[in-house]
Amino acid sequence: MDTQWRDKKLYPALGIFTILFLLYLNFKDNLNFSFPQIFVKQPYMGFVGVNKTRFYIKNDDQKTQDLHFQELYINGWNSYWLMEESVWEYSRFRVSKMLKKGSEMGLSVCRTWGFSDGGGPNDLQLLPGVFNERVFKGLDYIVVEARKHNIRLILSLVNNLKAYGGTAQYIRWAQEAGTNVSTSRDAFFTNPTIKAYYKSFVKAVVTRKNSISGVKYSEEPGIFAWELINEPRCESSKSASALQAWIGEMSEFVKSLDQKHLVTVGLEGFYGVEKTGGVGSNPGKWAASLGVDFIENSAIDNIDFTSVHAYPHSWIKGINPDAKVDFLSRWIDSHIDEAEKILKKPVLFTEVGFPSSVQKNNGLYDRNIFLKIVYDKIYESAKKRKAGAGALVWQLLVEGMERYGDKFSFIAWNHPSTYKLMVQQSC
Repeated sequence: MDTQWRDKKLYPALGIFTILFLLYLNFKDNLNFSFPQIFVKQPYMGFVGVNKTRFYIKNDDQKTQDLHFQELYINGWNSYWLMEESVWEYSRFRVSKMLKKGSEMGLSVCRTWGFSDGGGPNDLQLLPGVFNERVFKGLDYIVVEARKHNIRLILSLVNNLKAYGGTAQYIRWAQEAGTNVSTSRDAFFTNPTIKAYYKSFVKAVVTRKNSISGVKYSEEPGIFAWELINEPRCESSKSASALQAWIGEMSEFVKSLDQKHLVTVGLEGFYGVEKTGGVGSNPGKWAASLGVDFIENSAIDNIDFTSVHAYPHSWIKGINPDAKVDFLSRWIDSHIDEAEKILKKPVLFTEVGFPSSVQKNNGLYDRNIFLKIVYDKIYESAKKRKAGAGALVWQLLVEGMERYGDKFSFIAWNHPSTYKLMVQQSC
């Protein structure tokens, strides 16, 4: 046998092969060549569009080539933690479980973070324009898994808060690069360098080709919408014009990359100083000083629908639960009414969060009382075919994800009455 190997001169070939194989194992992530990839096949899903104050799904009959338009009202939820848990394969089963359970409850849209800015091992953007491919593949997994369960995603693109980097991280990056940046947080909305950083990130996400499905994000019907920023606020009402200009610029930029998906701002729904008609609906005078305005910000042409949050227990201090119930009722009514009559766009309550129970004089107000107010008003709006398009609960967890929780987070199936209420709303 040895003689045959020597005669055929296979020893050198075997040695070269072994060396090449070891080099591949060590450096495969940095190699430019790739083997043909077999992408997973995904179920058909139509894109979501907007017709005046209503959402619709555009279904393309692949046999007859006919288009069918189906009106869409949304019952959904938030799970901001999905990408972080998709980074590592051993924890992805929790993401799959959350999306599967949401689908079983009849929920149709999940809002989650499409950002994570910083230098940590689980961060998507390590430096401006420098990305962690492993984390990107985690986001790919979420997109594929959501579509598998007939769930559409709202992907938020940056945080106004410090969690997961946010606008503060962009400002630090600019400062570290030697850019002359104002110390105000509002520099995020005005500084040319920082705006260029943000656009670079947005382009990388929106134009990405999914490593699992082979579908570009801009061509992915499982993405419901792009959200420009989670809960934008300014340090001063003097920055209102800067924020307004930023929303206009960035919404136009997203549309230049992707004409198939909806774009929203990510507003909490506060009214500005100049809008005296709506200020009375704010949770307090402080809300008018944040440089945001529900009507003005939402009226921008490239904003397809407006978003509103509802946190009466965080926003309103020192009043009894009855007053919080009254506020919530007015808050929902005013935004649906203005979306219908002034903005002529759908309004989606993208975060509604309530604690499990609140003490009152003769018992408890539980989460269901507040949630039912939101659900009933959306249902009444839908019956009249008006602008109230749906609500997303903040936020749902699965077992083992409690570390991502706050006082408004819960595992739905551990709260049978709330679970039943959410399923009834879906039906």
